[in-house]
Amino acid sequence: MTSLLTIEGLTKAYPGVVANDDVTFAIAPGEVHALLGENGAGKSTLVKMIYGLVRPDAGQMTLHRQPFSPSKPSEARARGVAMVFQHFSLFEALSVAENVALGMEDPPPQRQLARRIRDVSEAYGLPLDPDRLVGDLSAGERQRVEIIRCLLQDPKLLIMDEPTSVLTPQEVEVLFKTLRTLAAEGTAILYISHKLDEIRTLCDGATVLRLGRVVGSCNPREKSASELAEMMVGSALKPPARDGAEPGEIVLDVTGLSVKSANPFGTSLKNIHFTVRAGEVLGIGGVAGNGQDELLAALSGEARAVPEAVKFQGRPVGHLGPNERRVLGILSAPEERLGHAAAPDMSLTENALLTGAIREGLTRGGFLRWDAAEDFARRIVKEFDVRTPGVSNVARALSGGNLQKFVIGREVLQRPDVLVVNQPTWGVDASAAAAIRQALLDLAARGTAVICISQDLDELMEISDRFAALNGGRLTARRPAKGLTVEEIGMMMGGAHDMEPPAQTAPEVRHVEA
Repeated sequence: MTSLLTIEGLTKAYPGVVANDDVTFAIAPGEVHALLGENGAGKSTLVKMIYGLVRPDAGQMTLHRQPFSPSKPSEARARGVAMVFQHFSLFEALSVAENVALGMEDPPPQRQLARRIRDVSEAYGLPLDPDRLVGDLSAGERQRVEIIRCLLQDPKLLIMDEPTSVLTPQEVEVLFKTLRTLAAEGTAILYISHKLDEIRTLCDGATVLRLGRVVGSCNPREKSASELAEMMVGSALKPPARDGAEPGEIVLDVTGLSVKSANPFGTSLKNIHFTVRAGEVLGIGGVAGNGQDELLAALSGEARAVPEAVKFQGRPVGHLGPNERRVLGILSAPEERLGHAAAPDMSLTENALLTGAIREGLTRGGFLRWDAAEDFARRIVKEFDVRTPGVSNVARALSGGNLQKFVIGREVLQRPDVLVVNQPTWGVDASAAAAIRQALLDLAARGTAVICISQDLDELMEISDRFAALNGGRLTARRPAKGLTVEEIGMMMGGAHDMEPPAQTAPEVRHVEA
């Protein structure tokens, strides 16, 4: 079959690392082709070169049998290459049509553009109202805006980076139907995802990268998820395992928790109630933007509530800030790695100090114990296999998976009584994800109450004892995770609350800075 895009010997090096080393593969028209690899394998650099964001040091590309070397994204788009990024690039205060227009070189008048958005979105089963504010859209609808913006360019090659990370199972099915329609019309799709079962369901072929080099290719439908993971990491992965001990006493009791979001486009919490026992993992699912960040903030102390709304070992703590809760043993790891969980331009030692100072005794008499902070950072790096030249490296120098292991390890090694994590393995490879999940299970086995907020349903079903879903700032009834079907989970995430009757309702409290 004639290739649409051919890549030959593509190489890109940065100081101290070769991101892509002699990469060669091809994609045919109408093919859905997966690009697989661990974090740091070179996937992002490769697609950036295809899209014109990065210039290769060596090698060549051809598109439609013609030389292809875009120096900027607009040149790639002009040749029929479109890309849906992992992180949305949308302005919440603008309408759908206005956001779409910003991504076009020569947008038509708004009325004409709105009509095109309606026509294209309905034709591909992704209906959108062009007049709605993006800030009022769900995460799934925002994903549609990104896709429709690309489809209006009539792309011949569509690059998709982790496109299902914010979607419900039902929305994933809709997306896959759309992608199959595009492929049937001749559009080639380069698909990046760490969800290997999705790769096996959707993709016709796969190229596997490891340490910047192509180490194999296959038909993913002929491989198991574990075989694909082994190709990526070069060794077999052990599934997370835990002991069968029964949960202990209630450690955290949340009753009638209502907190107004600090973000004008955020989701306020409405009468949240649940309990978590020692040694238990409570999994909380939901589509992005339904109150996940707000819930972590309320449990960590970044957002305050009335004292009785959150009780730790029977003691009201809803009014306490993050440091006071850390002293008691309530620790957290937020979703945003850079900027929230870690300061990008601070070293790993300094980032270890930021949250470990209290429980690890890294200060004395108002002075920093720098040697102790370095020892703590080195312990995190060693025990969680964080790939870095040293603890003096800044956080932003680490790959996403390695920084995530550092952030989770920093909290786990402080021996919390309660650990709240949001998206603990978001965007990380299979090997790093397995390590993080095992660390959470080991922590629970030692008696910690773990609350895992995640959009990865496979993850939640793998490690959770009980499951609940957030929708519109409300939490569904908790149900045993074992035996839940994808359809039941999708309904819970979509708003079938079946709420448990609260013991009491606490008044809403506005966000207070810690």
